[in-house]
Amino acid sequence: MWKAFKRGPAVGCRRVPLPSVSTRVTEQRWPPRRGGPRTRGPACRGGERPPLPCRRERPGGNRGCRPSASSPRGAAMARAGALLALWVLGAAAHPQCLDFRPPFRPQRRLALCSRYSVFGCCDEKRDAELTSRFWALANRMLAAEWADCAGYARELLCQECSPYAAHLYDAEDPSTPLRTVPGLCQDYCLTMWQKCRRLLRHLSTDKKLWALEDNRDKFCHYLSLDDMDYCYPNLMANKNLSSDLGHMVADATGCLQLCLEEVANGLRNPVAMVHAGDGTHRFFVAEQVGLVWAYLPNRFRLEKPFLNISQAVLTSPWEGDERGFLGIAFHPSFRHNRKLYVYYSVGIRAEEWIRISEFRVSEDDENAVDHSSERVILEVKEPASNHNGGQLLFGDDGYLYIFTGDGGMAGDPFGTFGNAQNKSALLGKVLRIDVDRKERGLPYGIPPDNPFLGDPAARPEVYALGVRNMWRCSFDRGDPESGAGRGRLFCGDVGQNKYEEVDLVERGGNYGWRALEGFQCYDRSLCANASLNHKLPIFAYPHTTGKSVTGGYVYRGCEYPNLNGLYIFGDFMSGRLMSLHENPETSQWQYNEICMGHGQTCNFPGLINHYYPHIISFGEDEAGELYFMSTGEPSARVPRGVVYKIIDPSRRAPPGKCKIQPAKVKIRSGLIPFLPREKFILKTPSTPRPTVRAPTKAPRRRRPTATAPPPTPRPPRPARPTRQPGGRRGGGRRRGRLNTANQAFRDGEVRLVRRAGLRSGSGRVEVFVGGRWGTVCDDSWDINGAAVVCRQLGFPYAVRAVKRAEFGQGGSLPILLDNVRCKGWEHNLLECQHNGVGTHDCEHEEDAGVVCSHQNPDL
Repeated sequence: MWKAFKRGPAVGCRRVPLPSVSTRVTEQRWPPRRGGPRTRGPACRGGERPPLPCRRERPGGNRGCRPSASSPRGAAMARAGALLALWVLGAAAHPQCLDFRPPFRPQRRLALCSRYSVFGCCDEKRDAELTSRFWALANRMLAAEWADCAGYARELLCQECSPYAAHLYDAEDPSTPLRTVPGLCQDYCLTMWQKCRRLLRHLSTDKKLWALEDNRDKFCHYLSLDDMDYCYPNLMANKNLSSDLGHMVADATGCLQLCLEEVANGLRNPVAMVHAGDGTHRFFVAEQVGLVWAYLPNRFRLEKPFLNISQAVLTSPWEGDERGFLGIAFHPSFRHNRKLYVYYSVGIRAEEWIRISEFRVSEDDENAVDHSSERVILEVKEPASNHNGGQLLFGDDGYLYIFTGDGGMAGDPFGTFGNAQNKSALLGKVLRIDVDRKERGLPYGIPPDNPFLGDPAARPEVYALGVRNMWRCSFDRGDPESGAGRGRLFCGDVGQNKYEEVDLVERGGNYGWRALEGFQCYDRSLCANASLNHKLPIFAYPHTTGKSVTGGYVYRGCEYPNLNGLYIFGDFMSGRLMSLHENPETSQWQYNEICMGHGQTCNFPGLINHYYPHIISFGEDEAGELYFMSTGEPSARVPRGVVYKIIDPSRRAPPGKCKIQPAKVKIRSGLIPFLPREKFILKTPSTPRPTVRAPTKAPRRRRPTATAPPPTPRPPRPARPTRQPGGRRGGGRRRGRLNTANQAFRDGEVRLVRRAGLRSGSGRVEVFVGGRWGTVCDDSWDINGAAVVCRQLGFPYAVRAVKRAEFGQGGSLPILLDNVRCKGWEHNLLECQHNGVGTHDCEHEEDAGVVCSHQNPDL
């Protein structure tokens, strides 16, 4: 499963561009002015005309004018405008429609609003509705008026089809009233008012606008947008906005800007999300404790668990415990045979085992498993409590694939070459069995093309070897049109102490462990053995990026065409969402990090731009849409797990294309409606993530690189550990006197104390609690705690968490906090876990400090 839990540094975005993904250019250019439309009737479009002269004699008359760039004022305005554009285009430039969803390419060409036939917010049905409104306007107006107004009427109506409709109509903020007329640029409005001011009386129901129609300046001020780059028609002429329409957008650092939708919450370490493939479009979420919950397509959860084997499952409340209910898979013929398979940990006579069992759904209730139907398929003894594997998958061949870990501990120390390289051991392998038949006294059959079937020194179940601890694997559904890529098997394999990797698993493949970790040698003697013929990963990343990979899926859903072919995965420890995309010409996999959309990108009803950092697993629904599961506290007993759906805010499929018709399900249980808890957060990026280095090149076999022996990982510990007496020297408490002068401070406030010569933002951390100032010991002090302190002090970035009194000791103060462990989002250190105010077993030589900054160190 994942590694023993420990909080890593706050993380940020990868800067490597993806060739097939457009990175929006944020260079500021004043958009060329566009004038009013040529008045040639209904088919006319706007044409260019010279800009209006500046009008300074009346209030508001100079709204469209700019000083010369050569003048001091003009240069200052240009600089300010460039900065504003960098913010606007980088943070709030995503197109959105009035239904609060991304634009799309219509399946048929539009008749009235043909400009938006390539990309926009209208399908042919909506275009027909606008056409009806257009001719209704023609019938209400005099022929002479209509001759001047038809072109304007068409353009204004068709702004509902613009990919920037949400911005033009002020729909980005659902708390503000929707405009009845799109936001117009000043010069365009002035011309329209002069030629066709009466049109708005027929087009809009806004009586305030009616009252202003005889006052040109107030009329156009009322219709204006503060953002001149986004008013109509300027936005159509702005290449910075229009050049990338329809493409997935990356920010300036190369991070793909996606959004999320909350699907389920209140789960205890959700380890898997699967569907039954039976046409019902239910999805099933498994908790580590041994419960599986059924959800209907409308996201209502059934009150009664679909499966409950919590009494048999071996796990604990410790953070990072890798034992428990780990995997579930439905038989490909589930619609007919009602069979499913589960993978879980059990304790048998003081020994730990992994068990794969078959169950059947109850004949009386299709939303409940018959627990008496359990048939044990396979059991494998686990020599340690970690590296338990846990994935179950059915391939297109109908066989069950089982992914086991190497047995635990560190460095696969079992036998001469370890379990992973031992073909006679079932640990550290990908196994493949036939659950539909039995042979050789086994409760399953052996597929006739298993690669080591004729090898007397190998177990016939072995499909691939050299696996350390593959955590989350998936089969590629293939391109929806061509089928390209179908059947490829992707796995994330958790590394030892330096690298994490993603593998493409093939029949008979050896994936290197323990000879290799990622692309680098781990065991020098094995690494030099050319007979291993091991396969290299398609991607590996160092532990400065993340420390426990969570394998994902290649997106093959219908709703977000830009994501097609993108392999999306994550890291449990760092909380990074990442992606790989194959270059079809070179067959090389290229990396981009995924960041939640900044600014207004995700600020629409139902979308959010943040998630709990501990990414446990990924899942697909029956339609192929992609989800992931994470938690705020990785304990099997804490209900802080959430299921998120991945949303591309830049493009969607045309309406109606992805419509599903779920088969009916008889419900015999009560239903629990889904209530989302998360909301969009408008915020600047948090503490920067370390930049990802490019994958390390594979070592040359003739000159293998040796690595230092890896340290044995410490066993997982309870969520709130307590220290034994004498754990460290200096365990006595120091008490400070209550100072009435300190009453102006609030509990939890912090300050930095630094030596002369240190820059602002660096120093020893002192915290105020109970009327006194004190220091913080360095137990568990990391970048997350530093982020809390820096944010309190007004710094957006925490660069470093400093330990062992590097910025001096606070010997005259009491030690108030010890063993502080933060998630990074807390308001102050008192909200983090700690030993209790004044409870510690350390001395001032271990006082903690921070380095904060106003500058992003990654830029």
